[in-house]
Amino acid sequence: MAKTPSRTPASSRTAPPAPPMGGTDPINLREALEERYLAYALSTITGRALPDARDGLKPVHRRILYGMQILRLDPGTAFKKCAKIVGDVMGSFHPHGDQAIYDALVRLAQDFSSRYPLVDGQGNFGNIDGDSAAAYRYTEARMTEIARLLLEGIDEDAIDFRENYSGDQKEPVVLPAALPNLLANGAQGIAVGMATSIPPHNLAELCDAALYLIQHKSATSDQLLTFVRGPDFPTGGILVDSPESIAETYRTGRGAFRVRARWAREEGTRGTYVIVVTEIPYMVQKSRLIEKLAELLNDKKLPLVADIRDESAEDVRIVIEPKSRSVEPELLMESLFKLTELETRFPVNMNVLVDGVVPRVVSLDEALRQWLDHRREVLLRRSRHRLAEIERRLEMLAGMLIVFLNLDEVIRIIREEDEPKEVLKATFTLTDLQANYILDTRLRSLRRLEEMELRREHEKLEKEKSDLEELLASETKQWKEISGQIRDLKKRYGETTELGRRRTTFGDIPDVGSVDVTALIEREPVTVIVSEKGWIRALKGHVADLSTLAFKGDDQLAFHFFAETTSKILVFASDGKVFTLDAAKLPGGRGHGEPIRLMIDLGEGEAITEVLPYQPDTKLLLAASDGRGFIVDENDLIGTTRKGKQVLSCDEPARMTLVVPAAGDHLAIIGENRKLLIFPLIQIPEMTRGKGVRLQKYKDGGVSDAKAIVLDTGLSWLDPAGRTQTVAKVDLNDWLGERGDAGRLPPRGFPKNNKFT
Repeated sequence: MAKTPSRTPASSRTAPPAPPMGGTDPINLREALEERYLAYALSTITGRALPDARDGLKPVHRRILYGMQILRLDPGTAFKKCAKIVGDVMGSFHPHGDQAIYDALVRLAQDFSSRYPLVDGQGNFGNIDGDSAAAYRYTEARMTEIARLLLEGIDEDAIDFRENYSGDQKEPVVLPAALPNLLANGAQGIAVGMATSIPPHNLAELCDAALYLIQHKSATSDQLLTFVRGPDFPTGGILVDSPESIAETYRTGRGAFRVRARWAREEGTRGTYVIVVTEIPYMVQKSRLIEKLAELLNDKKLPLVADIRDESAEDVRIVIEPKSRSVEPELLMESLFKLTELETRFPVNMNVLVDGVVPRVVSLDEALRQWLDHRREVLLRRSRHRLAEIERRLEMLAGMLIVFLNLDEVIRIIREEDEPKEVLKATFTLTDLQANYILDTRLRSLRRLEEMELRREHEKLEKEKSDLEELLASETKQWKEISGQIRDLKKRYGETTELGRRRTTFGDIPDVGSVDVTALIEREPVTVIVSEKGWIRALKGHVADLSTLAFKGDDQLAFHFFAETTSKILVFASDGKVFTLDAAKLPGGRGHGEPIRLMIDLGEGEAITEVLPYQPDTKLLLAASDGRGFIVDENDLIGTTRKGKQVLSCDEPARMTLVVPAAGDHLAIIGENRKLLIFPLIQIPEMTRGKGVRLQKYKDGGVSDAKAIVLDTGLSWLDPAGRTQTVAKVDLNDWLGERGDAGRLPPRGFPKNNKFT
């Protein structure tokens, strides 16, 4: 019978020894997090998001081009699968995921994304509609001539190399960049705490500006605008900014360009016409644009438009049919520009890595100087590399000429001596390089014709060596050489070529009077619904019964009111800001609506205090939780930006909690301490912004509710049963006082929640 192994009782087991404490150092958590987050931020800024000012490339683009260089995917060679390119780049240089690399490669190949494409793609690389490219196993690619220019001289010690992420290969720190790619193709990127957005430009204009900058070292951005008139987007369009605005943007490196679609009027029969859009703004997806136009048309927000058709094939062709032939096409298009992405603002933030290290916002002239200084450095390095090659070759040729002068003795030494190399070096005073070259030379090369060719080559190399030494010694000759390269570049991609011709033109906004979009919107009643979690929608008509409304999850109704499609909606936030929305742009009532946060820049952690329709020439009382407030005219609250207007300034931790109509002659205010005070409304100042004045004094807590009243009609409120209770004027003497008083307990029957409604 097998013997059962004995078990040690749990009570007698000993705990394992504690791990040794040696080798651990206590550190401050905050300092550790700051250090690590800073390292992450710097890595994102320099290694992923911002382009180098010298070659205009972010690391992923540089690695893609260098990977294609290694694969010998030059223009004119056979295409290779993008899967092969992506795999090699990811495996050797860019360990950030295959899809990220492929997306970057696709963008380099799209002629509607890149002004001068760096990749020649074969297969489905997406389209301007927004359709994505085919998977990388189906598409093929190679470099374009422009990409070859960026890599020109990379094998001639033109730039520095560094180890890749695994340390087994070398990758370029920057490309030689024979063209100003930063400005020619532009760049977009978002880093930690900073971003970049640079529009593309016309290469011929950049060449002219660079040539001028070489001749005039201290030229400013304003002077360079004689040559660089503005951005040149791959999708064309019309730039409608003023020259002053354009100059300011290039001078500071920050701003925005206003771009409109290109359109023309096409005549039809019997005096009818249609409007045809042939170019749309840069980075606008055509399918999304058509959907928006169709949505506005269905919602009757385009009263001047009868129909919209997309007749695009290879080129963009969007046909807009007016309601009648009497409609002015300029007026119709102005309404569309205001409501759709037929007009966009391209943000400009020329934030780049200066010298490949320091992130800084640069002006137009600084960006060009960075490229020109880089080109001079590349020229010097290539010249020194070529000079070293020439000196090496001249050394070899000198040895060979000695051979021809002493051919019989050289042959004897090679045939008879045991150590011919050492004997040759001693006999003819040769170097190791010369002796090895002589020993490696074939006999067939030792003919008279070869000697003559060697002497001609020697003379030619001596001349080239002399020229290079003069070039390296003279800065003037260096800039002359760079100017010649730039002129050749301009000749190759001038405005007479298909790729080089300017696509974006300049225009002025037509004078059609002030186009009021609300006048073009069909006026219809709507009911605006806002939930507690900030979702907004507009139901058609004035809907009194809201009991059937559905909300997401545990959300519920917070605000509702009647308005019209032409109404402005005021949204008040707890930080004292007010935002303006157009009722016509609110989502319909079929779904749950959309978050208000998508429409306005509401601060993190801020809540929505009140939402109400704008009523011209009426006044509101704004009050913070600490009991301070003032009266404001609604006309002063209307804004036009997502950032809103700061109206009530609150001292932390106070927040704006009350927005009530200021229609009456007295204000009734009650605090969280359940003290009620009534005082003349005239004692509250009318302001456009500020902290306001103290409305009621509190020892503890803050304001709970307020209501403007007409004293002669008494004070009324709603009881829990929904009935209106009223206290006549003669019975309110105990609560009448001055602004800033504490007040006293409210009349019998006042709601326990301290609210008038």
